[in-house]
Amino acid sequence: MKTRTTDKTYRKDASRVARLSKIQFDVTQACGTEPPFQNQFWDNKNQGLYVDIVSGEPLFTSLDKFDSGCGWPSFTRPVGKTNVVEKLDVRHGMTRTEVRSKNADSHLGHVFNDGPGATGLRYCINSAALRFIPRERLAEEGYGEYEKLWRTKS
Repeated sequence: MKTRTTDKTYRKDASRVARLSKIQFDVTQACGTEPPFQNQFWDNKNQGLYVDIVSGEPLFTSLDKFDSGCGWPSFTRPVGKTNVVEKLDVRHGMTRTEVRSKNADSHLGHVFNDGPGATGLRYCINSAALRFIPRERLAEEGYGEYEKLWRTKS
């Protein structure tokens, strides 16, 4: 599902939401959680960009993805801090930090302070909230500006 607009704006609209699968809708629109180890990207090792399934907002890259053993895709940081919003979440008798996309307000998952490396963060994200764009298709899909990330880190 191509969710990118030609004018590089990211937004939620009814037609995009209507095309979501049941699990994509439940996760992004109703703050649901998909099953661990039974989702599309928990073990994806391909290089590329993860974007919001609803709006196409760039969220995470494979460069910051790691295997946390939790069964969901985990990242040490977002590709751009301005594309995610963190909110206090006290549902289910827990205090956590929810992660949402900025423009579409999609529920993505949660961030925890038990991650590796310099950030010490683990962004635990539902695959159902994401669309993966392989590195070799970034320009074709309208995300060519992100190709430079692999040139500087490869």
